[in-house]
Amino acid sequence: MRQINVIIQWFVFIALQILLFNNLQFWGLCQPQVYLLCLLMFPITLPRWADMLIGLALGLFMDILCNSIGVHMAACIFIMFIRQPLLAYFVQDHERLTGEISTQTISFDAFLKYTLILVFLHQICISLLSAWTFHHFGMTLLQIIISATIAEGLILGYNLIRAR
Repeated sequence: MRQINVIIQWFVFIALQILLFNNLQFWGLCQPQVYLLCLLMFPITLPRWADMLIGLALGLFMDILCNSIGVHMAACIFIMFIRQPLLAYFVQDHERLTGEISTQTISFDAFLKYTLILVFLHQICISLLSAWTFHHFGMTLLQIIISATIAEGLILGYNLIRAR
């Protein structure tokens, strides 16, 4: 039953990303990647190669739906590669984590740092690979900051609402 809820949750986040967040227009500066929450909350009980395959699959699926060429796949694989070591850095007893990563399983402070770093790194990958140039670096940097801040706020809001 728990796996069915996780699968439904993944489809909801992917649908929200495709139908709502990819269509936000704020002078072309805002495109929060909330589907990343699927990867951030994923349990760390699987081996790293399985994490990387899951990142590849979700990134490829998002690339197909967003009509991008490997941008989401590269960003998701990168996030899944650094996720476990980063979580181990912020959570000293990370071996006890068998369920999904949330504010209920780790401290709010650790969750905030963990998600903030990964959301910003993911957005940096997405934005730089999409732009593929440093010609308009100021606009790209502004897009990274705005999109990542909004995505982080939505991720924290979802987790806090879910914790109640």
